[in-house]
Amino acid sequence: MANIKSAKKRIRTINKKTARNIRVKNHVTEAEKAFLAAVQTADVEAAEKAFRAAEKKIMQATAKGTMHKNTASRKVARLAKRLNDLKKSN
Repeated sequence: MANIKSAKKRIRTINKKTARNIRVKNHVTEAEKAFLAAVQTADVEAAEKAFRAAEKKIMQATAKGTMHKNTASRKVARLAKRLNDLKKSN
């Protein structure tokens, strides 16, 4: 356990940032799951709507510094590929 006042403050700060990062990542995961569920049902309109929501959540996570920009781009590209494959099949 930290004895120095500034170290105690850093621990509190880190805990707040960790909680925020976990919350943001959970939002991203929920959005991805909603998109994948829409793709699973083969509903193009719902999938497009869920894709836009997922992309927004991913970019928000990137803006907050929770996710690296390349990671975000890779995730969005993979989701877009799924959406395009769904559109081709229908």
